[in-house]
Amino acid sequence: MIARLKGRVDERNKDSCVVDVHGVGYLVRASARTLAALPGIGEPCLLHIETNIREDAFELFGFAAPEERDCYRLLTGVQGVGPKAALALLSALAPGEIAAAILAEDKSTLTRADGVGPKLAQRIASELKEKVAALGLAVAIGKTGAVSVAGAAPAGGAAADAVSALVNLGYKRAEAVAAVNKAVKKLGEGARVEALIPAGLSELGA
Repeated sequence: MIARLKGRVDERNKDSCVVDVHGVGYLVRASARTLAALPGIGEPCLLHIETNIREDAFELFGFAAPEERDCYRLLTGVQGVGPKAALALLSALAPGEIAAAILAEDKSTLTRADGVGPKLAQRIASELKEKVAALGLAVAIGKTGAVSVAGAAPAGGAAADAVSALVNLGYKRAEAVAAVNKAVKKLGEGARVEALIPAGLSELGA
């Protein structure tokens, strides 16, 4: 099994690239996000690899970050989500956005990916909600735990993790703190991060 490739970018295509490793060119399929993150032709690169072996094919899927690879693995564990659909999701959304959408059971966000309809989006959300929370997928999910909040900014625990998640999704810290504090008031100080993130997003009007 190939875990990663370190070489030089030889080709860049619409949905794949070729990485030259000591004269051997490896065809690697990748999301638009990963392809956009690659350096120029001839420049050094490193891709985290997921190997897919079938009777009729040996395919490599590459990811710019381990979080994207982990998200891909999780997505392809859902019935009906093949490599094409998983890469489409990762092209349309960052791993943290996918995690937040799953926790919030936000089908409309998941259907932004080509080929992902409402039924498949619902299946992804329902099957992965607990796994996403448990695994701490990407930067959008922090450690679970009891909330301890006092004052304007959460000092630690699930509330701080929820604030960090919202910041990483593009919200200003002040907005994230205000949204999470409102969520804590509604849900109680025993609320966990998997409840606070979607509640915070709701407060932000997302």
